[in-house]
Amino acid sequence: MTTPLLVAFDLDDTLAPSKTAIDARMGALLSALSQHVEVAIISGGQWEQFNSQLVANLPAATDVTRIHLLPTCGTQYWRHDGSAFAPLYAENLTEAQKAEALRIVETEARALGLWEAEPWGNILEDRGSQITFSALGQQAPLDAKKAWDPDGSKKARLRDAVAVHLPELEVRSGGSTSIDITRKGIDKAYGMNKLAAATGISLDDMLFYGDRLDEGGNDRPVLDMGVACVSVEGPADTADHLDVLIPQLS
Repeated sequence: MTTPLLVAFDLDDTLAPSKTAIDARMGALLSALSQHVEVAIISGGQWEQFNSQLVANLPAATDVTRIHLLPTCGTQYWRHDGSAFAPLYAENLTEAQKAEALRIVETEARALGLWEAEPWGNILEDRGSQITFSALGQQAPLDAKKAWDPDGSKKARLRDAVAVHLPELEVRSGGSTSIDITRKGIDKAYGMNKLAAATGISLDDMLFYGDRLDEGGNDRPVLDMGVACVSVEGPADTADHLDVLIPQLS
């Protein structure tokens, strides 16, 4: 690939620290990027997270018509309709599927000793198209999240235990302390394929930045499907890469 027509990003720990807003530097870079190419953000987070972390902090000069937002790994797709971002689709789980997923993940987390007695906010969240387990709670501080499962073994044990009981659903590792449950076959590769179908842009003309492109990481499906990828170590690293990329686009 020479010049990408679309540049896509993970959100947490790629554009901003987990559950926090993008900073002014990142906002300015995304705004500049939108003047040249389509820009997509795909993450396991729900719309409210996208809105507070990203949309609310984009500079006024951003070409919002070029911004593509794919919460919950592409099971939702939001575009700007001229006045605000609005969903084009949301592929929600059924009420029965959500109830069973919530029951199973709590049961297995308690059995494995991974259910926190005093979390920072809700451990379980119904995101419509996704059920998310956050071991320390939705508002856990970054330091605590980083220290909870540095090698990913706790999440892996819980994911495997839950998956046995939910064979009709997809159970996968999410962020640093989370696992996500969606319809079968849903991961970031699914979201990228939905993005290609919606925009008409070939996967060969896309570039993706993510912090979890390692084997088993939640960005890895994008690499495995053949999209050109750049592995980053955090938002500052992503910003440094964009400082190099954007002049090349102009």
